[in-house]
This record gives sequence, structure tokens and C-alpha cells, in this order.
Amino acid sequence: MTGSHADLWWLPVGADGFFVEHTLRWWESLRARREHRRPRPLFHAALELVDGDVSYAIEMTPTWGQPAGPRGVVASGPVGLRVLGVSRLFRYEVRCWKGGTIPDLDWAVEPPLRLPLSRGETTTLLERVAAVPRLTWGRDAFGIKDPWTSNSLVSWLLHAAGIAATTLVPPDGGSAPGWRSGITAAADEA
Repeated sequence: MTGSHADLWWLPVGADGFFVEHTLRWWESLRARREHRRPRPLFHAALELVDGDVSYAIEMTPTWGQPAGPRGVVASGPVGLRVLGVSRLFRYEVRCWKGGTIPDLDWAVEPPLRLPLSRGETTTLLERVAAVPRLTWGRDAFGIKDPWTSNSLVSWLLHAAGIAATTLVPPDGGSAPGWRSGITAAADEA
């Protein structure tokens, strides 16, 4: 690997877990019914940042069920309701894992979108990961009918770095719940 870039991966929601897949399919079915449309495939975004020969896996996942040992956790926050966040079952973790992996890349529906970056932009992105707003996963923090999710982390990072996250869309006419929330959070900081 040479140069600096970000690879944006679109992964089917729930590719590696039964509970998340079925919960979000139910959520999307209700949402589609309210909007008088067919349900769309749901996607989870993850980033790999590459700076020369060093790579970093960046994503947000539930805290429970994760392997023991170092995995680059730089932040965490509550899931569902802030008061439930005292329990590990209701927390998420944000990873910026040097040399780490994104576990469900085998389920990616297409190759990643490669976003060229300067070395300075890569450094800025890496430094920002730990500063992600620690909003409650699953809640609509901005009143825009879009919950804070793992997609919010990725769109927040990209938008704050000057990458037009509003133009990035998941494949197959899919939906990325939380994508707009991340953009809104980044715009509110500007």
C-alpha cells in the first residue's frame, strides 16, 4: 500500500448478526409503509484509512460480543436510552484500530469507494475519530427523522474533512440510516 486514501465500504446491515438484521428490517418495513414505498436494502458504512504502509479500521459497533484484547477503541456512548448506557449491553464503541480489520468485509456488495487524501487530511481524520459526538445510538438527536448510528460516525468524519458526504450513497438503491445525522452533526460544528 502506498499513498494516502480512505476506502468507504458499504456492508449489508446485520451481515454478521441475527438480532441487528431482523430489528432493522422491521424498522425499515415500518418506515417504508409510512412513506408509501417498498423497503430498501440497509447498509452499514465503515472506513479504512491508509497512510503509506499503515492502515486503520474505523467503525462503530455494539460493545457487547466483541473479542477481548486491543481493538482500537477511542470512544463509546449509550444505545437506545442514555440511562441504559451504564450497562455494557447498551453501549457502543468507536474504533480507530491501527492495523485492525473490519470483520464483515466479506459481505461487502461491491469494492470500496476509494477517496484520495493528502497525508495531512489523513492525519486530521485520524485525530478527529475520538472527538465524535457521543450521541445516543438509535435516537433522532436533530429532529430530522434519522437516528444516530454507525453510519453517522462515517458521514460525520467525511463531511467534517471536506468530503461531500451528501453525494455518497449506498449501492442497489439502498439506505444508510444515520447518514444524514452525521452530516448534520458536522455542519452544526462548522
